[in-house]
Amino acid sequence: MLENIKLTDVLFIDIETVPNVSDFNNLTPYEQELWEEKKGKQRSEDESVANYYFNNAAIFAEFGKIICISVGRITAEGMFQEFTLRSFYGDNEVKILTDFTSFLQEQFKSNRNIALCGHNIREFDVPYICRRLIMNNLKLPAYLESLQMKKPWEAGLLDSMDFWKFGDYKNYISLKLLAFCLGIPSPKDDISGKDVGKVYWQEQGLERIKTYCQKDVLTVAQIVLKLKGISLISESNIRIVN
Repeated sequence: MLENIKLTDVLFIDIETVPNVSDFNNLTPYEQELWEEKKGKQRSEDESVANYYFNNAAIFAEFGKIICISVGRITAEGMFQEFTLRSFYGDNEVKILTDFTSFLQEQFKSNRNIALCGHNIREFDVPYICRRLIMNNLKLPAYLESLQMKKPWEAGLLDSMDFWKFGDYKNYISLKLLAFCLGIPSPKDDISGKDVGKVYWQEQGLERIKTYCQKDVLTVAQIVLKLKGISLISESNIRIVN
């Protein structure tokens, strides 16, 4: 699967999401009803409605929002890989999505072979981005819109979770565990996905979340390099673009 991939054609991406509001009680009564129909029935009796919403809403595009999209790209191949990182992040989801899709269109315009790569990107990151674009009345860029018309293996999406399945469609592996299995430093050395909502809503820690998101992007790139038998990216060869 990986032998024919040209690394400079790959955009490594990751998104960070949080509940759309900081408190369940800030939802309208109808939104609360919809949440209960969607997920609330799975709540255990010993967990409050408010805590259950806060801990779970971010994974659903209907009840969450994107606060960061980080993108990485290998800009030079060879013995010493060069890796460029940039992030679209903030409180304004419309701006994040608009800036990211403009960037994506520019990249695809200059290189029609561009492929997106991430961990669980097929089931989470890309569908989430598409749903939030539509919910914010934003147009899907041609690259993302075309995915709806393609079979999964034709979609131009590379998923590091798939790389580890080897035909086992029941298998799920976290990015943290996959990195450990391959001897790659964990990206979860500060916060993890379950902490993002708290860091955002209670600590206003956007910069911290951005750094965490970029670490995930770098880790996926390192996994691809490891699986291709290529030297990993050294810290000195990482460039962050503001």
